[in-house]
Formats: sequence, structure tokens, C-alpha cells
Amino acid sequence: MQKMFEKYGKQARILVSLVTSLVPLAVVGGLLYAAFFVKASAVVSSVHPPAIERRDSFLGVAVPNETLLSAAGSNGKIVRSDDGGATWVAQKSATTENLQGIATWDARQAVVVGGDGVVLTTEDGGELWEAVQVPKSEVANKLLNVKAYSDGVAWAVGEMGSMLKTADYGRTWERALPEKDRAWNDVSFFGDVGIVVGEFGQLMKTADGGKTWQSVSSGVESSLMSVYLKDASNAVAVGLSGVIVSTSDGGEHWHLSERKTREHLNSVIWDGSRWVAVGDKGAIVTGDADASVWSAGRVSEGNLGWNTQIVAAKSAATPNGYILAGASLASLRGERFSVFGRDAD
Repeated sequence: MQKMFEKYGKQARILVSLVTSLVPLAVVGGLLYAAFFVKASAVVSSVHPPAIERRDSFLGVAVPNETLLSAAGSNGKIVRSDDGGATWVAQKSATTENLQGIATWDARQAVVVGGDGVVLTTEDGGELWEAVQVPKSEVANKLLNVKAYSDGVAWAVGEMGSMLKTADYGRTWERALPEKDRAWNDVSFFGDVGIVVGEFGQLMKTADGGKTWQSVSSGVESSLMSVYLKDASNAVAVGLSGVIVSTSDGGEHWHLSERKTREHLNSVIWDGSRWVAVGDKGAIVTGDADASVWSAGRVSEGNLGWNTQIVAAKSAATPNGYILAGASLASLRGERFSVFGRDAD
């Protein structure tokens, strides 16, 4: 019996030794198999930032119809909403230049302008934005504003006297005025009558659709930032330190209104019933149809944000409704001021 135990014990020890020696080989073999034949599938949770972030500033906004909003701003950002601002989508703009202005011909065709003479156009509602070559200066080329009109016409203005025109929905552009050491900040047309305003109170007008331009005295020396023609005769221009000037003869003569605020005014519109202008530190001023009586206030209580543009919200259900661009992208409907992309202020 003892010999049998010795015999089988010896065999067991040999078996254990063999198994023990094979374990490292098995481990190495498994690792080699995994390395060559097993493909790792990493699970990565993608985080998509919101279309509108708190750090964003939007310098231009367009409202072609009751539900569509488009805005352009810092670092080449363009956003669009098809439901009146309830939800937003960020679009690829192919530029990191700050975009200063946006204009739309309809729901699909639009143009944006910005730093270094950047001009982008889209024909499919912003699914694809394409860069367009425009006449440039060797000195400075920032384009500060753009306005779109019927039949594919648009005007863009900016540094070094840039006044560019397109008549084919932004595909090609040409200079309307020679290069000059001054900046044009805004342009407005009503039919063939047009007015352009700029730094140091400079102002020009045209009565033939922009074929010829005439310099006119605005009566002020501070920069004019925005102008709006409500018809072929009546227009208002606003500027630094709360300046407001108006004309009733197509821009030939200008009247300086009593100053209601010392804040810079950056944008003015005629909303169909009154003049409305916005600017720095939440300033808003409104004027009657004759642009003779003005009052000032804030877009909302306690809001000191700066606003670069105001446009009328195209909704009959919300009279006196506006969309504002600037430090934030917001709506102003009656007394309610709401910032898109975050809680109402």
C-alpha cells in the first residue's frame, strides 16, 4: 500500500508541477490572443455643448419670418432657430473671425460679414456656408454691417470706406465707393434712396440706387452707428453718447433731437408705429412718428447689457416684440425680457 501511495504521489507531484509550469504560458498566450484577435471597443460618452452658451456674444440678428431667427457673432458663431427661439442649432461657419452682421433674403438665402473682410453666404438655410471673395484694402478690412433687399441685392459697409454691393445674392461683390480712411457703420435703403453713416458724424446719401453718392452734413461730430429709412423721405440715425438726428427730406437736411441718454446708441429701427433704438448698458429710447418726441429707459429692470442690434419680431400676436443682439441674444415682448439659451433676466 505504501508503494502504491508513493507511486501515485509521485505522479500527482509531476502533474501539479506540469500544470504550474503551464499557467504562465497560458496567461501569456491569452494576452497574445487578445492583442492580435480581440478588438477593444471603447465606450465614449460624447457631450454636445448647447448651441448658445453664456460666453457667446451675437452682434447681428435677422428675422425673415415669424418663426425663423438667425444670429451671428463672436468667433465665427452662427445659430438658427426655426421655432421662434424655443430651440437653437449651431451652424458650421468655416471661420473664427468675429461676425459683425447678418442679413437674410428668405428662409434659405443669407449672408454674414465680419473681421478681415469675411463674407459668407448660404443657399440652403445654413447647412453650408461658403466664403466669398470681396474687394479688399491693404490697410484694414473689417466689415461692420450688411443689409439685404429684394432681387438679391445687399450692401455691406466697414473700415477704409468699404461700401460693397451684390446683386446676385452675395455670390459676387463690387465697390460702390473708392477706398478712403474712414469707417462706415451702417447703411439703409428705401427704394432708390439710400443713406450711409459712419465715424465722426460722416453721412452720405444717394437718390439713384447707389450709382452716385453725395456727402451731407449730419450736424454732429461724434460717430453715427445706425441709420434707418422708414420711407423715401424720413430717416433716423443714432450714435455715440445718445445722439439722435432725423431727416424728413431724404437726407438732405438733418435735425438734432434733444438728448435723452448719454449711453451710446448702436441700432435704430422703425417698427411700424414708433422709432426704437438700443445701446449700451441696456439703454432703449423710443420716438414718435415725426421723430420729434423721445423718451428713454432700460430694456429691463436691472439689465445693463450692451445691445448692438434690434429688429422687430415678425409676429402679429406679440405687438411691440423685438429681438436683440449684443452681449446676449434676447427677446423683448412688452415688458418681458428673455435671454435665449439661459433663464430670463
